[in-house]
Amino acid sequence: MRHPGRWLGVAVLAVLVAMFVHLLVANKNFEWRFILVSYGDGLRGAMFTGPVLQGLRGTIALTVFSMAIGVALGVVIAVARLSPNPILRYAAFGYTWFFRAIPRLVLAILFGNAGILWSRIGFGLPFDRQIGALFGIHDFSARIFEISSRDLLSGFVAGMLALALSEAAYMAEIVRAGIQSVDEGQREAAEALGLTRAQTLRRVVLPQAMRVIVPPTGNETIAMLKDTSLVAYTPVTGELFFQLQAITSRTFQVFPILVAACLWYLIMCSVLMVIQRYVERYFSRGYGAAGRARARVRDLSAETGLMVSGVDGEGRL
Repeated sequence: MRHPGRWLGVAVLAVLVAMFVHLLVANKNFEWRFILVSYGDGLRGAMFTGPVLQGLRGTIALTVFSMAIGVALGVVIAVARLSPNPILRYAAFGYTWFFRAIPRLVLAILFGNAGILWSRIGFGLPFDRQIGALFGIHDFSARIFEISSRDLLSGFVAGMLALALSEAAYMAEIVRAGIQSVDEGQREAAEALGLTRAQTLRRVVLPQAMRVIVPPTGNETIAMLKDTSLVAYTPVTGELFFQLQAITSRTFQVFPILVAACLWYLIMCSVLMVIQRYVERYFSRGYGAAGRARARVRDLSAETGLMVSGVDGEGRL
């Protein structure tokens, strides 16, 4: 028998899978009926109740907004890191140093309690009350807009800012690595054509850097989806893990609720992994062995004006 080691590995793997399936089916402590079928007097499981589904929507919204802010801010910080201006470089480095060093759980709790620093947040003339006191006007106010910090930094906003600012530091390093992966000759050619630095970055550098930027960005998105569970300690009530913990507090069913949380995160992360695969495939066109083969056929087709081996003039099969 060829490759006996492989068959031995398959046999061991099959035994382990069978043991795991038997554990899932035979162990009654999983409480599958409680999770999937009947919760309390209802006809649906605990992971499909209204508050849990609302928390699911909150988790998705938190992921989308945090990643959108993190990616946008990360691009700005990455450009600042590569700027010839030393002030911008050191400021960007300080930002990435700070937010990469602080755990996201600590940041979430910190932002959730940021209202301790200011009772109200507003826009207008700074130190207006102190200026009014100098002239004996104790009720003087030159604020255009003012709001209570506890209302502004609510659970959702505080959690979103904590995750987004932390994510921006990581995205800045990813974007910086992607920009530096582009050959310097591309920038020189763009400058020779008269493009400005901003046009070169937008039209030449970033499109080529996307092949390097997209895979880790997809991983960061999946990690962000999982890290939204941290804002349950902010607390963000409209979040999946918070709502599942609330069911645990009412029913004292600890392990089944943790299994339900695992199932939801498995489903959402699997969807993101599929999306990531297609996005990576899109931005990897023209690279690798297949891409080089298509490029050679496309060049040959352009030279002869004929279809070569079933490929048209644009290199499509």
